[in-house]
Amino acid sequence: MKVAFPLIGQRHQTLHALPVALEISARHPDVAVHVSCLTVSHLELARSLATLYPEARVQFDLLPISQTLRRRIEKHGLRVVDRLIGLFASRHYFRSFDAIIVPEATSLQLRRMSVRRPKMIWTGHGAGDRAIGFANHLGKFDFLLVPGRKVEQRMLEKGIIRPGAYHRGTYAKFDLVRRMDAKRPKLFNNNRPTILYNPHFVRRLSSWPGMGHQILELFAKQDRYNLVFAPHFRLFDNRREEGEALKRQYGHLPHMLIDPGSHRSIDMTYTMGADLYLGDVSSQVAEFMIRPRPCLFLNAHHVKWGGDPDYQFWTLGPVTENVLDLGDKIENAFETHPRFLEAQRQYGLETFETLGDEPTAPAAADAIVDFLKRAA
Repeated sequence: MKVAFPLIGQRHQTLHALPVALEISARHPDVAVHVSCLTVSHLELARSLATLYPEARVQFDLLPISQTLRRRIEKHGLRVVDRLIGLFASRHYFRSFDAIIVPEATSLQLRRMSVRRPKMIWTGHGAGDRAIGFANHLGKFDFLLVPGRKVEQRMLEKGIIRPGAYHRGTYAKFDLVRRMDAKRPKLFNNNRPTILYNPHFVRRLSSWPGMGHQILELFAKQDRYNLVFAPHFRLFDNRREEGEALKRQYGHLPHMLIDPGSHRSIDMTYTMGADLYLGDVSSQVAEFMIRPRPCLFLNAHHVKWGGDPDYQFWTLGPVTENVLDLGDKIENAFETHPRFLEAQRQYGLETFETLGDEPTAPAAADAIVDFLKRAA
């Protein structure tokens, strides 16, 4: 049996699929596992993370796109059209596999490119509440991994998953984080509480366009808190100079850390190291919940969110529609945290069924191989 793990999305998706690839390789030596990427730097990231699994034997492949396109992606970031070009250029490569296992849904376009024999399997890449995580097109996958009961229930209600064609209880990113987490250095050389500001990249949902610069200025001028500004990886992936300009503007301040898209922005360095989460709709708040702590949510677009399952995570802390007196609102979030603590614990367990203390990718690897053998 031969399976492919194409990593054609942004790098933050890598941590959600790669541990499953490595576990299949380690636990099922009769399965040939290929991990493939569009760029050399992405392939190097995957190789580097794979060293955490010395028992795995994975082949790493560079997908056959033009050098011109490869250089453009490396320099300017990844666009949707780049993914589609990469899939089309690689269609002959993908036809040789029994399964294509991916963290995103763009790869479903391979079916329109005459790649029909391989089973399509989805690992997902996040566990937030937004509707995009429960889109109908996910039902086109032959087999899916879901993190926990919350996602399972919504997918069953929508008919996206069916018994025998999914496995519940996987959040493979936690497995990698556990292996990486031997000794993480402190984020700041002081004893101030650390706030993580993590805005989303979708403009109509994000707090960044309307509030972001004001938030950075407020933190720059105060001396009570540290701030890590680590937005969703995609916010600055295609606007890299803007991210670098923010680093130049605020990076000299010892109580501010500006990270527009390094590896540390995707490996839970900041979600594990912060004392309070400040954000809007990023699924990273779900990862923050594996160790319950205060949250403050930014309703920058005045959404009527009460009772909306797409905003369930906004029940885990205070919500504000403006950043006036932001320092007072942060202090209030710390003070009122006890009233949200049990809701946060339950949310974490319903979302993941784990607090990151036990690996989940081994069972996912076995479930995928078992499904493929049954489907053969």
